[in-house]
Amino acid sequence: MSIDNRTSPTSTAPAAGGARPAGYAGTLAAAFVAVFVAQVANALPASLLGEFQTTFSTQGSQLTWITAAFMVTVVVFEFTFGVLGDLFGRKRLVAIGGVLLVLGAIVSATAQDVHVMWVGAAINGLGAGALFPGSLALLAAVTHSPADRARAIAVWAGFLSAGAAVSPVIGGVFADASSWRGSYWVLAGIALLSVVATLVLSAESTAPEGRGLDVPGQITFAIGMFLLLFGAIQGPEDGWSQWYVVGSFVVGAVVLLAFLLIERKAASPILNLGLFRNRAFAVTSAVTVIGMFAFLGTCFSLAMWIGPVQHQSAMRVAIVFFFLQGPAFVLIPVVSRLLQRISPTWLLTVGFASMAVGAFLLTGLDVNDTSLTPIVWPALLTGIGFALTVSSFTAVAMNTVPLHLAGMASATTNMLRDLGFALGPVLVGAFALSKAGDEFAANLPGAGLPPEEMGPAMGIGQQAGPIAVNSLPPGVPGSGAHQVALDALGSGYSLSLLVCGIAATVAAVVTVVGMYGVRTARPAPESLVDPLHPDLDELPAVDLG
Repeated sequence: MSIDNRTSPTSTAPAAGGARPAGYAGTLAAAFVAVFVAQVANALPASLLGEFQTTFSTQGSQLTWITAAFMVTVVVFEFTFGVLGDLFGRKRLVAIGGVLLVLGAIVSATAQDVHVMWVGAAINGLGAGALFPGSLALLAAVTHSPADRARAIAVWAGFLSAGAAVSPVIGGVFADASSWRGSYWVLAGIALLSVVATLVLSAESTAPEGRGLDVPGQITFAIGMFLLLFGAIQGPEDGWSQWYVVGSFVVGAVVLLAFLLIERKAASPILNLGLFRNRAFAVTSAVTVIGMFAFLGTCFSLAMWIGPVQHQSAMRVAIVFFFLQGPAFVLIPVVSRLLQRISPTWLLTVGFASMAVGAFLLTGLDVNDTSLTPIVWPALLTGIGFALTVSSFTAVAMNTVPLHLAGMASATTNMLRDLGFALGPVLVGAFALSKAGDEFAANLPGAGLPPEEMGPAMGIGQQAGPIAVNSLPPGVPGSGAHQVALDALGSGYSLSLLVCGIAATVAAVVTVVGMYGVRTARPAPESLVDPLHPDLDELPAVDLG
């Protein structure tokens, strides 16, 4: 990545002789704080799904949209923010992202209905969409040796997971003590601290060479991706044959095809398709989406299982998330050393395999058993797998592209990871609720309920699904079907965990097969690479095994 001293008087250029540039420690600190705050915002709803259901009386996909509104916004705008950071400054981008998080947190904290909650989540997603690529680009701008960058990426990934581990604890504490709304006021406070840390500590950097706003690319990517995700979210509830669901898939696919055609001819594309000529980058990109779908799908399934399905406290969800997200922070020094000594190919393979084993073990959970003991070890295996993979695919992506394209690689890597994160809750929620709805409808007639229970239960189940029946207070007409709804939901989320295990297995296999014999590139000197048309297959290479 080049850092433009002409456009930014406070930027830092690579120091001669391998010395670390001015502002090195402060920039890293600000980047770590920024990604931590972004991931707190991302993970906060996980422990509060049961609270949201009670507060807003959500039905069907309304609960899913609280999570999806955040992730869809992140995915749709991450490329745009990557370009803006390269053009106008990563420090400025990260500060603006923090301000957006403050605003989104305030909207969420004061929301009185689920639709306002969606707005707050979407604003938070905009903020995180700036912080994820901006913080990684800040990091890349001040790390000029493979060892420094490997260590910094490991710590960055650790803080990302630390945010996800701490966030449910914050939500659980406030949900148990007073109100879940307090957790969003905490988010607003730490987001404000991130803004201050960024402005005070970090060095500015830009990389405008070959970069432009590419308005047609921005618009087509945003519209196409939104339509595809909208169809995936609404399909299970409204029916896959509904004209607007089918239309969203068809139009979304056509618009994304147009995006690819535009990017091939754009003078300054937001996504340089030449990046994918490098097989290491292409394979890593594919398994990032698949593997992160498996990971966050597992996290979402467990959050739903413990919260809205079993109606356990938010703090018990937080305990499970400690085992899912904590290892990536605890293992920072281990992963940092492994990245310098072991091929990322094998770290990715072992990580995805560990996630697969964890998800498969979780499929054996009994929905009537509220003990956390059967969840701990599978969750820990899943968390260790995530710790190994999230640093590894980031390191491969950042070390296989020319330095001047590191900003674009950062945005692409973050977008692909977050696309997997978005697809996790969306698709596993679709699988789980579709399976649960079918099983509830099939088993309810044989449950032997009296007519005064059967009629309301059938009506509520058809309108809002078994999750609504499962949440009816005792004595309310239809609540007698609680056990039927509970068993159906247990079956549905067991299926979603099975899907996650299969996806993680596929990621492991694709990594082994796709990366076999690959020689991947280290960042090349700027003078060796045409900024607009890099030939990524001719970069100096080292064997990754």
